[in-house]
Amino acid sequence: MNDLIKKLVEAYGPSGFEDQMRDLIRPEIEKFADDISVDAMGNLIAHKKGTRDGLKVMVAAHMDEIGLMISHITDDGFCRFTNIGGIYPHTLLGSRVQFGDGRIGIIASDRITDRGKVHGLEKHYIDVGATSKEDCPVKVGDAVGFVREFMVQDKHLSAKSMDDRIGCVVAIEAMKRLKKTPHDVYFVFSVQEEVGTRGAQAAANMLDPDVGIALDVTLAGDTPEPTPIAIDLGKGTAIKVKDSGMIAHTGLVRLMKQRAEEAEIPYQLEVLTGGSTDARSIQIANGGAAAGCISIPCRYVHTQSETVHADDVENSVKLLVEILSKPIKL
Repeated sequence: MNDLIKKLVEAYGPSGFEDQMRDLIRPEIEKFADDISVDAMGNLIAHKKGTRDGLKVMVAAHMDEIGLMISHITDDGFCRFTNIGGIYPHTLLGSRVQFGDGRIGIIASDRITDRGKVHGLEKHYIDVGATSKEDCPVKVGDAVGFVREFMVQDKHLSAKSMDDRIGCVVAIEAMKRLKKTPHDVYFVFSVQEEVGTRGAQAAANMLDPDVGIALDVTLAGDTPEPTPIAIDLGKGTAIKVKDSGMIAHTGLVRLMKQRAEEAEIPYQLEVLTGGSTDARSIQIANGGAAAGCISIPCRYVHTQSETVHADDVENSVKLLVEILSKPIKL
């Protein structure tokens, strides 16, 4: 599985610019889907037909990552930028970034006179080696992703875009292992999640599922002075109960717990005080859907070293397969 993870997490694909990601994922899933389509938003949708009358289930994992967009270029050829999604200024200084054409730039900031403070985004810039606005190869509106190699330390896996390429890996692996399902399952590799779960909203409005399951990362609470949350790396997949955007369907939470216990899959219960996932958009689309989320515990979310545990990834795949391969009664 690590080869697939490496391929996806190192790829370029900020929100709104997911074309390269879609081209990487499609060959991985083609032989496991009955049909594949791309909607007007750019969501990649793989349909796996059920063996009998079951429910319509939408499984969503977002392809996009946080990034930057060039807002203007100085007379000296330095590129000022704004954010695409949730960017923390204190993670930026010295980072290397990549444009859609593969060009690399370096993030620096204006002079810091008080080393106890961090400049905001507006005081940072990207150096692409230009000496003037005229010879700058980058244009206003160009999108930027971060550059960081995938790293494996025992079972700790780190990369700049585990959020949510690791969810895409879980979906792909589940498609491979799901031999039969009673349900019509639509695996949606969604766009623009980091800027408001927009792709999933469009897909859910079109598909109108009975059940929706998002695959995404959640915070780990096992580091010094973390955000308080009862989630540890390596202790199991996480079943979302609530986040700041939704309360998961209680029947679906109960079913996820039941399937995990029956299959002896270790799990944790997630109550997240900030942030949400594609499940929120699925839950309120059209007349509504029974929606929940399988979450992969992750340290250092929205940095260039997001870190997950291989066992949690594997157990997330197992839980999704257990849910989809059997009747869903809520």
